[in-house]
This record gives sequence, C-alpha cells and structure tokens, in this order.
Amino acid sequence: MKNNMLTGKCTLVANGRCTLVGAGPGDPELLTLKALKAIQAASVLFVDDLVNPDIVAFARAQARIVYVGKRGGCSSTPQAFIEKLMVMAVKEGDNVVRLKGGDPFIFGRGGEEIEALHAAGIEVTVINGITSGLAAMTSLNVPLTHRDHAHGVVFVTGHAKPGDAGTNWALLASTAAEAKLTLVIYMGVTGAEQIQNELLQGLAASTPVAIIQNASLPSQRHAVATLGSLRATIEREGLQSPSVIVVGDVLQGSAAVASDAANQQKQA
Repeated sequence: MKNNMLTGKCTLVANGRCTLVGAGPGDPELLTLKALKAIQAASVLFVDDLVNPDIVAFARAQARIVYVGKRGGCSSTPQAFIEKLMVMAVKEGDNVVRLKGGDPFIFGRGGEEIEALHAAGIEVTVINGITSGLAAMTSLNVPLTHRDHAHGVVFVTGHAKPGDAGTNWALLASTAAEAKLTLVIYMGVTGAEQIQNELLQGLAASTPVAIIQNASLPSQRHAVATLGSLRATIEREGLQSPSVIVVGDVLQGSAAVASDAANQQKQA
C-alpha cells in the first residue's frame, strides 16, 4: 500500500500487474483464449511443476520463466517464497503470470496467493482453467452428473495439510450414498488404501471407480473397477500420480466395472 499524503488514503501499487492463470489439465488445445493471451503478454511467468512445456512455449521469447515446482512426494518450492517472488516482480514493474495446472481455485492455492498479493496492495486477475477432474471423466465419455445416477459432484483432496486430520471419508461416503453424489478425489493415489477402507463404511464395495493418470495428455492411462478393488487395481495397473480417482454410479455402464463386480461376487 502507498499512503497519499494529501488525502491520507491508501492506494494500490500500480507498478506491474499479476494474473493467476489456469493452464488446464495438460492438453494445450484445452487452454482458454483468455489464458493464452495472458501467457503471451507476460514478462515473467511463475510456472507450476505439472504445467505442460508446450503451454509454457506460448510465452514470448523475452519473457523470464521461473519454475516453482510443487508436487507431492518431491522437493517443493515453499509457498511463502513463491508469494514473495510474485510480489517483488510486480513491484518491479513486471506483468506477472502465475501459471498453474488445472484451475487456480481448485486445489491450486489460488486463494492463498490472492491473500498475499492483496496484503501487498496488488490487484489480481484470475483466469480459470479446465480442472483435471472434469477432463479425466470427459476423456472416458462419462459425465460427472447424471439425472439418474448423480445429483451433484464433490471435489475433494486426498492429501491433507501437515497437522490436519484430513477428510472424514466415512462421513463423506454416507453423504454421497444418500445424496447420490460423484466423488472426484485429487492427490489420492498414495493414500488409496485408507481412502478405500473408509469409503467402504458408507458405500458398497460394488460402487464403480475410475483412476485416470495424466488426464488429457498422450500419456494418459486409466483403469475402471469397483471400490472394493481400488487399491489392488492401482497396484496391478501401476498407476501413479498425477491421477484422479472418481467414485460413483455415473460409471456403472462401463463394461470393465461390470466384469470386476462379477469377479468379486465369484470370489465372495
């Protein structure tokens, strides 16, 4: 903030500007036109680890690219340091783009960064991106909602903040069963066994699930099974992060789900 000596009022810093841009799930063709324009206009880009290099390539040749990786299980750039870099760049007059995989406001820490920028007197523009949970199901030609099978959808993280108890999966399962909800679980592969065991307290073992890795990219892989075999399927197929786990009856038409359920009944 700058204090105007004549009026006594505080005004926002106007040296540079900052835009939080959702890069989408990975496929460059799923980038919005507004996001593309922002990337091409930036003088400095702070880029997340999972952003496709083909999207970063849209930046102009003179732009400074700063990689600020944040990825589960890997060494990460501290969030406070990222925010400090962004504030410094804006105050130095740069047109800053914070380029984030998926959407900045769905498990992208966009809210935290806006708070830090506002505290420094910096206005922020946010450009949405297609979130991987939506892109993953679309790649299978399966909806997240359906009048007969799902009245709503819940986006939830499988990775709790250190010191946080995390999601109450048993309660969420009961709610999903009663309200007919699709569950879209981000960052859930590592904790799949616990998630499966707790979801089974409120959902049937025959509930369909899908695990989609690298949604929208040429390297995409997926498996469709049932909740009772979630962990075993991930291990058998060698599925890894970044993956999205989807749980719900919107998947029940899948032949793979029907086959898996039949095998479970034989083994029972």
